[in-house]
Amino acid sequence: LQNWMRCSLAWIFFCCCCLPLLLLALPMPPKRAGVAPASDSCRLRKINFQQAYIRNRTYTLAKLARLSDQDTDNRLIGQQLYINVQETNRCYVMKKVVKIIVDEVLLPAPKNYYPHIHEVAQFLAALTTELSGCKFSGHREHIERNLEQMRDKIKQLGQSGKNKAIGELDLLFDYMENACTEAPKRTVTAKGGNKKKN
Repeated sequence: LQNWMRCSLAWIFFCCCCLPLLLLALPMPPKRAGVAPASDSCRLRKINFQQAYIRNRTYTLAKLARLSDQDTDNRLIGQQLYINVQETNRCYVMKKVVKIIVDEVLLPAPKNYYPHIHEVAQFLAALTTELSGCKFSGHREHIERNLEQMRDKIKQLGQSGKNKAIGELDLLFDYMENACTEAPKRTVTAKGGNKKKN
């Protein structure tokens, strides 16, 4: 009986004291240097969207374009871009939307008609560059279909479609912020403003 108690106490001592120390001494697997997790590569710093100067330029430009937008039936930037898209892919979707808007709408737009348009285009292009490592995960066909529908709608509406895209830059700004930054998230309102979620 005494031998059994000694063995039990020795075994308990080994399990409680020595085993954890041995486990701590084992080498850890090497970290993959230079490879960021997908979620980090699809994140922007909140400070990008808190710069009053560029936010004001973007919202002012959108407001100016909306003055001549008579089309209230169509919306380019909205929840329809996320149909059948996983939440983890929303930043990727917004990166692609911004690239389309910058390349096909903002850069070709006449600078004298839309003041500060090239500043806003440069800001948005810089965000897409920062997101260059952001990749989709899962099924890509839904994402591509949603993007193609937006692109087709812009082409179908012609100059009115380009003007509408410029008029929705405030929505684009808010959707990009919501999809690609950490909390607190904002709820985009119908008029293009935003409010904090409670």
